[in-house]
Amino acid sequence: MKDLLCDQFQHTVAETMLYHRSILDVLAKLQESGARVQRSVVQSVTSCGCQKINANKKSLPSNATLVDLKNLLDSHISGKLCENCRDNIENEIGRSLFYMTALCNLLDLNLYDIFIKEHKHLEILRGYNLT
Repeated sequence: MKDLLCDQFQHTVAETMLYHRSILDVLAKLQESGARVQRSVVQSVTSCGCQKINANKKSLPSNATLVDLKNLLDSHISGKLCENCRDNIENEIGRSLFYMTALCNLLDLNLYDIFIKEHKHLEILRGYNLT
């Protein structure tokens, strides 16, 4: 079912891409959409205030294990997205997914296959692929 949904999305993107058919246009739009995602997150802090960022250097014990790091490190975010900010961020991420999928279409790549491949890499490397 999930692969069908992903394939349907990819097909719909292919059908709706009329104006931006050039790989250069799609790359530019993908980069722009990524910046808009970032900006909408920043605005949830700076314009709305529903979230706060409190970032500082975290001192880590020298004997900390990888498991310890997961508990010691945090996202630096506090608060909860309001409905307006949540909607804005979701819309921007959706637009970014649209252009990522358009790029896949132009390069004849299957989005679902990419998800599966990346998931397998994560499963295999799990603790060695920490980012």
